[in-house]
Amino acid sequence: MVQQRDDVIEARRIRLAVVGAGMRGHAYASAAVEIPGVEIAAVAEPNPTTLERFTGAFAVTQVFGDWRELAAQPRLADAVIVTLPDQEHRDASVAFAELGYDILLEKPIATSPEDCDDIEAVANDNGVSITVCHVLRYTSYTQKLRELLDGGAIGEIMQIEHLEPIGHLHFAHSFVRGNWRRSDASHSLLLAKSCHDIDWLLYVMGRPVQRVTSFGSLGYFRPEARPAGASDRCVSCALEPSCAFSAVRYYRRGLDNPGSAEEYNALVMAGEVTPGAIERALETGPWGRCVYDCDNDLVDHQTVQMEFADGRLASFTLSAFTEGANRKTRLFGTAGQITGDGRMISVYDFRTLQTTTYDTDEGGFDAAAGHGGGDARLVAAFVEALREASPQQLSTSIHASMESHRVVFAAEESRRTGAVVEMAAH
Repeated sequence: MVQQRDDVIEARRIRLAVVGAGMRGHAYASAAVEIPGVEIAAVAEPNPTTLERFTGAFAVTQVFGDWRELAAQPRLADAVIVTLPDQEHRDASVAFAELGYDILLEKPIATSPEDCDDIEAVANDNGVSITVCHVLRYTSYTQKLRELLDGGAIGEIMQIEHLEPIGHLHFAHSFVRGNWRRSDASHSLLLAKSCHDIDWLLYVMGRPVQRVTSFGSLGYFRPEARPAGASDRCVSCALEPSCAFSAVRYYRRGLDNPGSAEEYNALVMAGEVTPGAIERALETGPWGRCVYDCDNDLVDHQTVQMEFADGRLASFTLSAFTEGANRKTRLFGTAGQITGDGRMISVYDFRTLQTTTYDTDEGGFDAAAGHGGGDARLVAAFVEALREASPQQLSTSIHASMESHRVVFAAEESRRTGAVVEMAAH
């Protein structure tokens, strides 16, 4: 956990700019202004409703409709938080790094290996730091887990099984009807949704990956699975009341749950959370479409197998066909086993045959709840590193995060070709 020192806080105020004022940009800005001496100096956001919400929350005076307008100005802040759509990460990161900004960059780094390499190179060439928002490393759950592992609670880790249950409604919202539904815009499901998890597995295992293989497909959200009698839109479908993926039921629920992920998704879908706006969006917008009649092409279930140095193994599964729940993990060691769910950690000791359970609750595991304290700890660590001029020392620096991104790209290569991919040393 990052401890703030009064002398450091007094020594230097930190001004941050935010490009992309949606859910993630708002979350990081909220965490930042809780730290004494930090202010949001500028924001760039093309959506007028989102921009108004952000400027109202943070009283920002330097306001731009596009990140390029901000990049055309003299430097206005110490660092910039980049939470733009994934396909814009490369150009924005290069532009702000060349201006001398340190950068807090939402994951994924970029949508291709070449663009990721460009971002790493521009950081090196311009002497700036780029910190990737792999917030799972910063949660109280992960910190407690690392403490237990470092203390020998289960001896040496030999194998890990890790599941990301995306949740059927979240998957339908984001990856069937929504902004991350197509590989030509967001690359792959593994990169868009689960580069967090691959990074977390490398962090926990503490060894380089040597070989990767992966399997996965779009098995269900396709026209062949469409039930007889289904309409192309939920509002006109006779089967809607019994459909597990009803857009009508899901987005209307956002009206009754202020502050929830449902309300945020309704805002994304409709532009404003009012009955009229939601009904119009359901009738004419992309989020009102039948899940079997969209233009999506991402896989809906996938597994990744990783072989680490010393023969250690990890298996990762992501699936749309789950409840909306936290990640589930089992770690198998030479002296015990750990079972965790993002909050609770149970340690079974082979020597005593006893189980000890730890509760690391910090108010919720999902993005809307701050990733179990991970958002706040990441931002606090970033701000303190700026004050001490050492952001490159953070555990999710661009250089550290490139390792897990290379594994993600290798897994996608394996899934497409059927080959086992050997990882090159870097």
